Amino acid sequence: MIGTASGIVLGFLLATIYGAAFHLFVGGPPRRIILYVLASWIGFTIGHFVGDLLGIELLRLGAVHLFSASLGAWIALISSWLLERSRS
Repeated sequence: MIGTASGIVLGFLLATIYGAAFHLFVGGPPRRIILYVLASWIGFTIGHFVGDLLGIELLRLGAVHLFSASLGAWIALISSWLLERSRS
């Protein structure tokens, strides 16, 4: 249980950092950071479970599949940016 809790905290922190850094990079109104952080959390979670399902062991740290989770977060961030940009 302890390994799982630390994996959840690590994933939450990394996904939050990804979302905040993306907002810092692309800019926009302050309310948009919420969109980016949420997209990053969702993409990180989906990417982690896909990596676990497919058995991707690249950059695995404990229970967290860092490569696939990070890839999922960045795909979600770019997708949310493109959707928000096309809406404006």
